[in-house]
Amino acid sequence: MIRIFDLVFSSILLVTLIPLIIILYPLLKITGEGEVFYLQERVGLAGSKFKVIKFATMMKNSMQIGAGSITVANDPRVLPVGKILRKTKVNELPQFINVLKGEMSLIGPRPHAEIDLKGVKKDKLEKILTIRPGLSGIASIIFRNEDLILHDNSDGRTFYDNIIAPYKADLEIWYIDNRNFYLYLLLIILTMFTVLGLKQKVVFKICRTLPPIPDKLLKYF
Repeated sequence: MIRIFDLVFSSILLVTLIPLIIILYPLLKITGEGEVFYLQERVGLAGSKFKVIKFATMMKNSMQIGAGSITVANDPRVLPVGKILRKTKVNELPQFINVLKGEMSLIGPRPHAEIDLKGVKKDKLEKILTIRPGLSGIASIIFRNEDLILHDNSDGRTFYDNIIAPYKADLEIWYIDNRNFYLYLLLIILTMFTVLGLKQKVVFKICRTLPPIPDKLLKYF
């Protein structure tokens, strides 16, 4: 049922996005260092590698400069138009192609670059990789403002590996343990409202059995 919904929903969305792509293509060509799409290797189902597709929002070779694979608030690598696309999550829309290809689902554990999985314990990572990664998911919703959290910590990489990544893993495992079509649809709806400004506190009230927030993250929620 979930895979069928993935295919139908993604097909419809991609068709409706054609006018947006027609507008963004020349705009990004002019403002995005000539790049329209950005492809980055991520870890997917059963540990397989695939290229996630996004609209280009950052400088070329951004992985080799600044904060690397993590993005902080007011990151200087983000291009002017890219700031708008990232804030509205429009930059994520090309990933519907990944969904159609079977590399991703609409909802699931967020696929990460290999370097961003160092803070996840092996047994938890193995469980997370048993289902398709998602365009959105419970960890993506909860960490909607991850860039602000990282900006608030002088050593963003260490904080991510030691605090954020382990909690994200717990959230993803919660989804796997409770996964059903109802929860899948609920997280799609919550994703839409989160983009519109829904607070994470509301998500915790709706999903009452979520893993408790680590003490070092409490002030952000």
